[in-house]
Amino acid sequence: MENKTEVTYFIFLGLTNVLELQVPLFVMFTLIYLFTVLGNLGTIVLILLDSRLHTPMYFFLSNLSLVDLCYSSAVTPKVMAGLLIGSKVISYNACAAQMFFFGAFVVVEIYLLSSMAYDRYAAVCKPLHYTTTMTTGLCVRLAVGSYISGFLLASLYVGDIFSLSFCKSNVVNHFFCDVLAVMALSCSDTHASEVFIVLMSSFHVFFALLVILISYLFIFKTIMKLRSAQGHQKALSTCTSHLTAVSIFYGTVIFMYLQPSSSHSMDTDKMASVFYSMVIPMLNPLVYSLRNKEVKSAFKTVVERAHFSKGLGF
Repeated sequence: MENKTEVTYFIFLGLTNVLELQVPLFVMFTLIYLFTVLGNLGTIVLILLDSRLHTPMYFFLSNLSLVDLCYSSAVTPKVMAGLLIGSKVISYNACAAQMFFFGAFVVVEIYLLSSMAYDRYAAVCKPLHYTTTMTTGLCVRLAVGSYISGFLLASLYVGDIFSLSFCKSNVVNHFFCDVLAVMALSCSDTHASEVFIVLMSSFHVFFALLVILISYLFIFKTIMKLRSAQGHQKALSTCTSHLTAVSIFYGTVIFMYLQPSSSHSMDTDKMASVFYSMVIPMLNPLVYSLRNKEVKSAFKTVVERAHFSKGLGF
């Protein structure tokens, strides 16, 4: 019987072996992660504290912030440890866990973004029926469905990858346990696994993207019927942040995973991976807050309450 788990740990090559770059990269990734944690936790707390933000859009945004924080945390601390103390070894089980949680939360984000698109469709195209369309029950079902889809898909492909035989090198040409980088180390025939992952990933990505495209098709159709420039601007302003987040996220995911492995350059993939695993989770809170009057107002209110409470303490 074939031994499928001869490799007991993996070693990351990391982003670079140039010693002079280790400290600058550590400082940069530490700052990025700090902003990611503060931005996403701050968004969640702000939505919880301000009753004006207890709406479907901000319910999905709070879940998006939680997911961004989780999938960034699955990767970034280990990268920081590698840069600071040179710890580039990860156990076989820890590698599987990292791949699982990172992949699961990425898929959850895909479906949350499509749920947010449907929410914007209901707000712009059916404003009079918005409260009866986007009920609490529907929002909860959409969110729970997103998590179930993400964790189910991650279970399937991680189970498939780690059922392969790893009896060659254990050096991963990446800075985390990326699907393609780990699969490249297998001494089994990976063609069936690669086809399975591409098909499953493509289905989830394009199904969610189809929901987004159809939602915005109806949104733009409705906006074109509005007669006033103010109406145009107001309708578009509710969608700008979401469209920005969708464009950045989907552009990177499609570039990374929906192409054959023969087309991949590992150096290019690493740069793209830094962007979607570390930078995007940091950007989303900024995208949704900088041009959002409700979030700015809520932040101002929370700060004023904090100052007031501090004043009473004295």
